Amino acid sequence: MTRVVGLGASAGGLEPLEQFLGSVPPHSGLTFVVVQHMDPTHQGMLSALLQRVTDMPVCEATEATVLAPDAVYVIPPNTELSVVHGALHLNVPALPRGQRLPIDTLFCSLARDQGERAVGVVLSGMGADGTLGVQAIRSQGGLTLAQTPGSAQFDSMP
Repeated sequence: MTRVVGLGASAGGLEPLEQFLGSVPPHSGLTFVVVQHMDPTHQGMLSALLQRVTDMPVCEATEATVLAPDAVYVIPPNTELSVVHGALHLNVPALPRGQRLPIDTLFCSLARDQGERAVGVVLSGMGADGTLGVQAIRSQGGLTLAQTPGSAQFDSMP
């Protein structure tokens, strides 16, 4: 069974996402799910931007997609993303913009679904999104990592 790595970022997060994914060997056996805070009205370009830095296939997440190793899945605009029984699930956000915590939503679902096989990585951003999620992953014995605040463009998330 493959490990699922959740990557969470917001403001200033594109560069660390590119650096992270660009350094992963294309046949690591890992699955990557990327959640970045973005304007819900903008068309998502994150998949195309990340595809430039990795040989792994990068695609926008779709409902009920079964996670595959050596692939990168990116959250679509104006959705929340979770993992249930090894598959991606999209939901319309219940909270108004500004109160949403999409990284916590993903990470908490990874903790429930993957247990000790879950990995949560918090990168550059503003606010506390990801805090509850990394606690959930750690409580299940999973691995959590955070970008060092000194290297982040915005350091309140990591």
